[in-house]
Amino acid sequence: MFDASTYRSRRETLIAQEAPETGVVLLLGNQQSPKNYAANTHPFRQDSSFLYYFGLDQPDLCGLIDLDAGTATLYGEDQSLEDVIWMGEQPGLSELATAAGIDTVAPVADLEDTLATAREQDRPIHILPPYRDEHRLRYASLLDLPYDQVEDAVSESLIRAVVRQRSVKSEAEVAEIEEALDRTAALHKYALRHAAPGVTEREIWAGMTHLIASQESAYAFTPTCSVHGEVLHNHSYPNTLSDGDLLLVDAGAESSMHYAGDITRTVPVGGAFSERQKALYEAVLAAQEAAIDALAPGVPFLDVHLLAARTLTEHLVDIGLMQGDAEAAVDAGAHALFFSHGLGHMMGLDVHDMESLGEDYVGYAEDQTRSEQFGLHTLRLARPVQPGFVASVEPGCYFIPPLIERWEAEGRHKAFINYDRVDDFRNFGGIRIEDDVRITDDGAQVLGPAIPKTVDKVEAQVGSAAG
Repeated sequence: MFDASTYRSRRETLIAQEAPETGVVLLLGNQQSPKNYAANTHPFRQDSSFLYYFGLDQPDLCGLIDLDAGTATLYGEDQSLEDVIWMGEQPGLSELATAAGIDTVAPVADLEDTLATAREQDRPIHILPPYRDEHRLRYASLLDLPYDQVEDAVSESLIRAVVRQRSVKSEAEVAEIEEALDRTAALHKYALRHAAPGVTEREIWAGMTHLIASQESAYAFTPTCSVHGEVLHNHSYPNTLSDGDLLLVDAGAESSMHYAGDITRTVPVGGAFSERQKALYEAVLAAQEAAIDALAPGVPFLDVHLLAARTLTEHLVDIGLMQGDAEAAVDAGAHALFFSHGLGHMMGLDVHDMESLGEDYVGYAEDQTRSEQFGLHTLRLARPVQPGFVASVEPGCYFIPPLIERWEAEGRHKAFINYDRVDDFRNFGGIRIEDDVRITDDGAQVLGPAIPKTVDKVEAQVGSAAG
């Protein structure tokens, strides 16, 4: 945990915001999540907003912030003797509260009465969107609401206040992200060195998983480790690597306080990129470098996404996969055949930071609306960036056979797409290059240790462990 003063200060900042201005804020910590019966649980992961304001990484806790009194109460239970027998002695509720800078504790049974009193006094009870069914059920019980009306009770003013606060990372938070990226770099360097013909995807995944465990860390998300990089989130590992394949690895570790790293690298199996692989790899790298160079306070991330798309398209025109004016092609959305996702997303305690609060609140300014154009409609981040934001920058180029077949059959964007040439690349796979950046006062800083990504540095190390 950070020092108790950090959590006290975060709660005070939330209380001081213009909205919500009155009432109480109820934050539910997570409970254990069973796999196949109650006592056999998945590894515990605390709710990120609860972590942000209370810092406690134990299940079955709730926090209540009184916006009018300026106080916070931690609700939970001390261990029973049976708990001690099965789990060993754990810190008591008062000890946990002290670590989080909280003066008042109470048993969970008191929470329902406290909230009932607030309702009787017509005091607003502010909650965040639930993303687990057990949270919806618990809110329904605590707020005396039908299950299907819980979403209506979500507080938009609280969402916006939390997004404003969590979007700007302190130096201590950036240090946590740097720790996560130190661990993440070890994963990618392992994958780079072990990517060789005859090695299986699962063997590389297993080696990365060993590193994660040895660092007392966890994955920030389920990793992709695949020679089928055209599948954007590919979470199976059944293939054996062959000479000439491209291995795409999208993986990130958590810091000790659960801040996330998120890096992607694509490497040539067998030691060197082919000419067509090199041309497309350098196209994606140029798009990423242009995007990072363009990031600065006040610049809409949407504009940077479009710049990356134009840069990629210019290279695809040179390769012969696209034709015509690059800017016109991007305006029409033709580039999305090859680059169908957004350039990046906010990062922090969640790898897609605060996504449970709603992408449109996190990634879009109030005067922005989400595009309906294919490729732009999934853009997670479009808003003008500000100093202290941390985001991923991850352009890619993919050849997705079902998508190619659909567009070609429909004659979609044939003024800009050379389908005859695309057919030659139908089984190419995919390339993505991703780094995490912090917005500074005058630009963007790439976080974490350097991980090889230029052609010469990648080729110099790929498969080196096999030798």
